[in-house]
Amino acid sequence: MNTRPLHGRARRHAADRHTSGWSVQSEEWLVVEQPLAIHVDGEIVATTMCTPDDPASLAVGFCIAEGMLDRDVAAGVSVDRSGPTVTVRVDTGHLPGSFSARLGTVSSSCGACGTADMAALVAGVVPVDAGRLPDGDVVSAVASNLRSQQEVFALTGGSHAAAAVTIDGQVVDIAEDVGRHNAVDKVVGHLYNSGRLPATDLMLVISGRASFEMVQKACAAGFGTLIAVSAPSSLAVDAAGRAGLRLIGFARDDRFTAYVDPSSSSTH
Repeated sequence: MNTRPLHGRARRHAADRHTSGWSVQSEEWLVVEQPLAIHVDGEIVATTMCTPDDPASLAVGFCIAEGMLDRDVAAGVSVDRSGPTVTVRVDTGHLPGSFSARLGTVSSSCGACGTADMAALVAGVVPVDAGRLPDGDVVSAVASNLRSQQEVFALTGGSHAAAAVTIDGQVVDIAEDVGRHNAVDKVVGHLYNSGRLPATDLMLVISGRASFEMVQKACAAGFGTLIAVSAPSSLAVDAAGRAGLRLIGFARDDRFTAYVDPSSSSTH
């Protein structure tokens, strides 16, 4: 069980519970959401809504996924919490011209919304090596293991999670946030900080569905397998197929569906 402190990720709120015509006063847990601004080499590149823990790792993971920071380049990162919006400044020493800047605010549910050049984003999915097919019992178990370690979700029911796991199902890192994309960025940021990128020997597991953006982030970090507890989108399947990423959906209980598997002749 994940025993990390909540670090302001949840707070209590007075409410009334209504059931079958009856009401009772209660104290409910809410997931805490706040604005985050990400600056790269002095230029603001994105704003998003997120939980307040570990904004530096989130910003680093975001920059890697967007092509603003190479996986093997050391960057200077600073966090400013003095105002109502947390600001993270990433100093790479240069600002590549190939990334797609965000237009306006990125919501907590959709990190790709607002991208200036979606066509370039789709074309820029990084090819990966899917590696060895994980055992079926491992695939079935990792989603359940993810849910059991979601402390904020257990309290609030309002957060998503992402985890980096080994081919044998051991959890290497896990993060929660109000958005799946933020949770993935945090995991990627943690792996970057610990020198574990590219994550060729790890799988990425996410709560919720597998959107195109989840595929794009997984490939940017070098994961060979993406496992989701819900369905993938058509664009996610297409992008995974182009990149050589193994894409698995509906991984829950004792079942899962392999939508893209480079080792199978029927799913790629």
